[in-house]
Amino acid sequence: MDRKTFQPKKAEVSRDWFIVDAEGKTLGRIASVIAHTLRGKHKPTYANHVDVGDFVIVVNADKVVLTGNKETQKFYYRHSQYPGGLRSTSVKDQREKHPDRIIRSAVRGMLPKNVLGEQQFGKLKVYAGPEHPYARQQPKELAV
Repeated sequence: MDRKTFQPKKAEVSRDWFIVDAEGKTLGRIASVIAHTLRGKHKPTYANHVDVGDFVIVVNADKVVLTGNKETQKFYYRHSQYPGGLRSTSVKDQREKHPDRIIRSAVRGMLPKNVLGEQQFGKLKVYAGPEHPYARQQPKELAV
């Protein structure tokens, strides 16, 4: 009786394309579904050491909803590594300048902090408006 554990190979992984319309959806809830799909946890061939996830296209990222007062009270921080180099940007300012980074930041925080997480994050495509250049991949609607 042959009872070997299944190990997915990088060459054998098949990837699908999914599209998500972020208009009117809550940021955290949509980000968790996207991260789940990017990691491939919805597939029976999931393995935590191999990137088996699918591609995800997010459109209308500028219309994502944040609950409560997060629009003005939530800040994104970065530091230049120089004294006094802490910079902060509110969600409101980020939405005006780079609306795609709101979803990118939320999803990035839900992925592993290693090389595998970077590979999975590379499969995320975020666009502020309803247009995207991936029509030839025939993306399927992702249920959120």
